[in-house]
Amino acid sequence: MYKKILLAVDGSEHSKRAAKHAIKLASLIPQAKVEIISVIDLSKVKTEVLHGELKQKRQQALEEIKSYFEKEQVTHEIKLERGEPGPTIVSYANKNEFDLVVIGSRGLNSLQEMVLGSVSHKVAKRVHCPVMIIK
Repeated sequence: MYKKILLAVDGSEHSKRAAKHAIKLASLIPQAKVEIISVIDLSKVKTEVLHGELKQKRQQALEEIKSYFEKEQVTHEIKLERGEPGPTIVSYANKNEFDLVVIGSRGLNSLQEMVLGSVSHKVAKRVHCPVMIIK
């Protein structure tokens, strides 16, 4: 079933909830492995100092999520990528042939979502496997 799961996280509360659901799923299948991808969009950061701060904050958030997996003894691996989150997650997921992508919803209202588009919806539309969006 879902032996190869991709969990997309950004350190938000939504992604922490998504991590907990990925752990529950992976716990049901002994051979399951979760790859945790976090994408940093450095194009929106103007200075090198802020690049470093952003990376450091993301690493701290990933440590918390990593601790959830270690506590439950779920096999996992962390990938830190650079780029625009939606397309980067889609490309990584499709290239590596995952069985499932788990991603948190940012909780945009319908107007924000229509104007901005959400990463979770971009991923759900373009990934070649099932996508579970956690609210």
